[in-house]
Amino acid sequence: MGQSTEEYVRFLEGKGFSFGDDAIGFIYFGKRYTEASDTLVNAAIELTLKIQKKFDGSFYISFLENLKQNGIETHRAAVLFAQGQGLLK
Repeated sequence: MGQSTEEYVRFLEGKGFSFGDDAIGFIYFGKRYTEASDTLVNAAIELTLKIQKKFDGSFYISFLENLKQNGIETHRAAVLFAQGQGLLK
């Protein structure tokens, strides 16, 4: 099993990413709102950072909603979805 969202955020902070209280709030609000798994939330965080070059809370929530609405369940499927939407190359 993968990392919990809390572990993943701590891992990213250890790598130099800074998440303010507002960003943490967006992360957990999006998780509760969409009822997404930690795997999907972690993928949405990672892809938000890659696509936006920073954490953008509204983009993250919208992206996470799209992942859920399209039945995406794995990290790999999330990456392929982002590529298919022209968000990643």
